[in-house]
Amino acid sequence: MPTTDSLLPLEELAARGGEVYERLVRPVLGPDDDGKFIAIDVRTGDHEMDPDDYTAVARLRARHPGADIWLVRAGSPTTYRMGVAQ
Repeated sequence: MPTTDSLLPLEELAARGGEVYERLVRPVLGPDDDGKFIAIDVRTGDHEMDPDDYTAVARLRARHPGADIWLVRAGSPTTYRMGVAQ
């Protein structure tokens, strides 16, 4: 999921974000990371992880103000869920 109006087409942003996630982030994730948000700068490969999506993005933006950011959730096929809480 993009977090800004990227200059990259959405398909390219998603492809780059997915590639960085699979190559650099996923191999170092542990069971305690499930459910955490990972903000990825698709241009540099730099990333931040936090249980709070805003915090992960804000920390990454502090280092890379103009970053094209892709946001994923560890251990989940989707970043956000919609529906009725049970």
